[in-house]
Amino acid sequence: MAWNEPGNNGKNNDPWKQGGRDQGPPDLDEVFRNFGKKFGGIFGGKGGSSSNGGGSTLLTIILLVALAVWGLSGFYTIKDAERGVILRFGQYHDEVGAGIHWKPTFIDTVTPVNIQEVRSLRADGFMLTQDQNLVRVTFEVQYRIFNARQYLFSVVDADGSLREATDAALRFVIGHSIMDDVLTRGREVVRQNTRQELETVIAPYNMGIALVDVNFRDARPPEEVRAAFDDAISAQEDQERFVQEAQAYAREIEPRARGQVNRVMQEAEAYKQQIVLKAQGEVSRFEQLLPQYLAAPKVTRDRMYLETMEYVYSNTSKILVDVKNSNNLMYLPLDQLMKQGAAAPAATQNMAPVRANTDGVNTQPRSDNTRSATTRSGSGR
Repeated sequence: MAWNEPGNNGKNNDPWKQGGRDQGPPDLDEVFRNFGKKFGGIFGGKGGSSSNGGGSTLLTIILLVALAVWGLSGFYTIKDAERGVILRFGQYHDEVGAGIHWKPTFIDTVTPVNIQEVRSLRADGFMLTQDQNLVRVTFEVQYRIFNARQYLFSVVDADGSLREATDAALRFVIGHSIMDDVLTRGREVVRQNTRQELETVIAPYNMGIALVDVNFRDARPPEEVRAAFDDAISAQEDQERFVQEAQAYAREIEPRARGQVNRVMQEAEAYKQQIVLKAQGEVSRFEQLLPQYLAAPKVTRDRMYLETMEYVYSNTSKILVDVKNSNNLMYLPLDQLMKQGAAAPAATQNMAPVRANTDGVNTQPRSDNTRSATTRSGSGR
């Protein structure tokens, strides 16, 4: 008989209906009761009310342990140099400082951001200058984070955006500079212009980044023409060195020349004063002598003559002897003795006292004799 044919008084029409009765959906209370019985049997419980009580106690213990694990997993630490950005269900909620904090796990997410670390990135590549030359430039940017929220959420990748902005600013500045400035004397200008351009580019994005320093690491031509450019750079460096040496020489000579000019002017001024004072002294002496001459002209004239002759003959090596008779005269080398007498005082001041000559005649008496002879010659005249 087919399974769907009527039989047994219409009670076995459907094979999924046991005994011809439709039982409907399972009872949930009975399902949980059976579940409790199984756990009670595992942990040694018995059927009935005791099994239900043991299952409830075990479930409570499991819940308490899970709650304790959840609570302990929420503690975290933020370092001194960091700031913690809290996201609650993926949305910005708050920002915390250094220390130990707690967050509800699976609800809040904390991202630490170091705001004191100085980071660096490098940009390099071949770039075209204003005079259509190709150079390879290496640039380094140092920066730090001052706003953690802006750093994380203003742009997708703040570090990558800064790298691209640096490359764009550097290419813009190099494109408006000539090759000689990039390779030699204009490196500082290129560095400053690149920093200004980079700050202008990143300002609208509010990335929470502050530039600390911008360094121009290297600039060199392509390897194929590097030797020629090295020679040109060497010549420019020699030129600058020669200019600096010339400036240093000028700074050294100029003060010396000014000193010599001042010395000559001071000597001229001193000579002028000397001549003026000497002339004034001569005038004063003449004014003092004039009354005496007017009082006794002959005596004054004779005295002036004798003093003049004494001054003249004291500086000459000639000897005049006044001899009235034609007797024989013993000749002494008086001229040589006078020379020795003139040299003796200088030797006395520097080395030793004056000593007598080999013939036993001292220089000082010789000077007195010479003066006497000169006086006699003058008087004889």
